[in-house]
Amino acid sequence: MLARALKDLPKLPSDWRPKVLITHPDFPQAGLDILQKQCDIIQAKGFPEPTQKEIHDLSRGVDAIVWACHGKINIELLEAAGPQLKCIATISSGINHIDLAEVKKRKILLGHTPTVVNDAVADTAVGLMIAAGRRFHEGQLQIAESKWVFRPQWLLGVDIRGSTVGIIGLGGIGQAIIERLSGFKVEKFLYTGHKPKPEGEDLEASFVSFDELLTKSDYVIISCPLTPETMHLINREALAKMKPTSVLINIARGEIIDQEALLEALQKNQIFAAGLDVMTPEPLPADHPLLKLPNCFIIPHVGTATLQTRNDMASLAALNILQGLAGVPMFSPVL
Repeated sequence: MLARALKDLPKLPSDWRPKVLITHPDFPQAGLDILQKQCDIIQAKGFPEPTQKEIHDLSRGVDAIVWACHGKINIELLEAAGPQLKCIATISSGINHIDLAEVKKRKILLGHTPTVVNDAVADTAVGLMIAAGRRFHEGQLQIAESKWVFRPQWLLGVDIRGSTVGIIGLGGIGQAIIERLSGFKVEKFLYTGHKPKPEGEDLEASFVSFDELLTKSDYVIISCPLTPETMHLINREALAKMKPTSVLINIARGEIIDQEALLEALQKNQIFAAGLDVMTPEPLPADHPLLKLPNCFIIPHVGTATLQTRNDMASLAALNILQGLAGVPMFSPVL
């Protein structure tokens, strides 16, 4: 669908070249190529991350913003940009960094980049399941410390075969995870959320309560958005309901887990292991105690970090911007 939409880009008036701010110097060329044909590009230069002041200064007077950095889209940014700002596109599927009420109040169109991230993030989830469940990090530590031994029951892990996999949030990413695991001989798929989904039936996944998912799952995968409702959803009480042989995977947002509670649960072997692509804060300090645990496999929020996925995200953001400027519905709108 995206490829078809990119072949039919909106045409802006020939006498108008709107100003578009790209908030990071490392924005993929695929998105720049789309925008540069009809827009004047202003691009942040700060590396590896532009400062908030630089972004605010550059935003003054622009018609559109492509949000490609960390930080908040808040009232301060919107005030700095000015009343002429027509649309914003964030290269993320999550929108917890955006003051939605303020954007809506100012009648600014807002787009994001879901769907194109599903495959890459689902691949990452499966990779974390294998790495955490099979003790890859602990195995590396054993080699580094010259503790590699040969005996039948050394570094035994948790099978995916025959397991019960519970998914918190059966959106596009959750569905893609189940599709990938279909060849792993999983015994049962469970999911939880606000209500059952037709896709759950198609994927032969059973809708259960949050508590039932925690108590019955061998792998618990977080793939829901961060909202006030899901903030610290996985807390001490939730972790206490999980099996001592269970593996917790988070490819959503770090704040969904009470990280201190997780640290304690892993230190006490209350659960078997965790695999995290997201954490809090980001970047995680090098001396953080989670990094010292053998039963915690952590990667630096790279779930969407493939060449094709990032190009698709940049292209979709550019498409959203052109559509917003042209006054037509965005391909993937938030507001």
